[in-house]
Amino acid sequence: MTDYRRYSFWLDTCDDDLTPRPPLDGDIDVDVAILGAGFTGLWTAYYLLKRDPSLRVAIVEKEIAGFGASGRNGGWCFAGFPVSPLTLLRDHGYDAARLTSLEMYRSVDEVGRVAREEGIDAHYAKGGELEVARADYDLPKLQKMYDEFRAIGLEDHYRLLDAQETVERINVAQAVGSFHNREGAAIQPARLARGLARAVERLGGTIHEQTPVTRFTGKPSPSLVTERGTVRAGTVVLAGEAYLSALPGMEREIIPMTSHIVVTEPLPEEIWDQIRWHDRDVLGGWGVTGAYIQRTADGRIALGPYQGNYPWQSRISDALDRDEAIFAHARRSAVAWFPMLRGTRFTHAWGGVFGIPRDRMPRMTFDPRTGIAAAYGYTGDGVATTNLSGRVLTDLITETDSPLRALPMTKPNPSRWEPEPLRWLGVTFVRKDRQRVLRKIERQGEYPEKPTLSQRLYDY
Repeated sequence: MTDYRRYSFWLDTCDDDLTPRPPLDGDIDVDVAILGAGFTGLWTAYYLLKRDPSLRVAIVEKEIAGFGASGRNGGWCFAGFPVSPLTLLRDHGYDAARLTSLEMYRSVDEVGRVAREEGIDAHYAKGGELEVARADYDLPKLQKMYDEFRAIGLEDHYRLLDAQETVERINVAQAVGSFHNREGAAIQPARLARGLARAVERLGGTIHEQTPVTRFTGKPSPSLVTERGTVRAGTVVLAGEAYLSALPGMEREIIPMTSHIVVTEPLPEEIWDQIRWHDRDVLGGWGVTGAYIQRTADGRIALGPYQGNYPWQSRISDALDRDEAIFAHARRSAVAWFPMLRGTRFTHAWGGVFGIPRDRMPRMTFDPRTGIAAAYGYTGDGVATTNLSGRVLTDLITETDSPLRALPMTKPNPSRWEPEPLRWLGVTFVRKDRQRVLRKIERQGEYPEKPTLSQRLYDY
């Protein structure tokens, strides 16, 4: 039997029995069939069953609930969205840009509310999000972030902090300023995923684990075809995030990118007295040592460096989870951010994949003509965004009159990834060029006046 605890610190410490639920055993008929028992699939099932308890909802999962990104991410439940407010404003208008941010704020609070209501101890702590500039040339980024939200009238959710205010909040080495977003929380993601799975079952949903889906069909007979039988349904929901790239028909809709995290041992109080960090803000920043970071409920620091790889032909395997060079870089980065960690032991290191659509816009769609719904493409910002996906898909599938149905994410995907080998060559070039540019910026102390080739390719 697979030892699922080895896949992340979160799964290892979730205090839950990770024995797989029974797999599908033959063909079944349901109202809604969901592919994937990660956050997207679980939130969708949860809200559908809360809306209509009579629905027959079945989730089919290749491994166990919370196996993928939902059980391996950085625990950032914050109102970050992969597409910037100004881009939303330009492409979809003021009302759509503003509503997207407001619903992301609501998603952060919804995660906490449901966790409390369902008795899920997800270590939820809403301290906000702090993005730290550790060099003067990054200070304009902070102002730009603030100005973007001011453009849609939501600047009261954010603050710009100077160097002193920053280190008083969290004592980050070389901090010169920061951007504080009050709409952010730290969580233990595997606890949330496992708790949601139990909540779905209490509401009458069924979860079939160790049941890989090989293909899906739309009307006249929507279904999920698995190695253990077919799930026939009125509506099929594709909620597999990066793993959807292996599904026939989805190969160019989304690609997987790796991400890796290291975690320290529990830190003694004398170190926390130096670091401060009392509110458990989720923490991030830029540069060669740029990372997403959180303080865990048991007093550790978890750090994920902004370094990842795209696997050839989107092939996801356990081998991608281990990259010792990235783990070593992450441990060095932790000491660069917090020099008082020098000599600290790191107890866990792991990796996984997240999904990226070509235009970075998440998709939350339902086509009544085919009976196919889908939600995917969070570009690493999925913990809160998946909650929004679950609410949006519920309104779409149940035909509920709601402003959520008009959000930009509900539109079909107009942009698909290039076929191989162009896809691998392009993504790999952009990734390597960005790292090269970051190192050059750090040496020269300023950004280039003109966009780099990788930036131009990315914007294409």
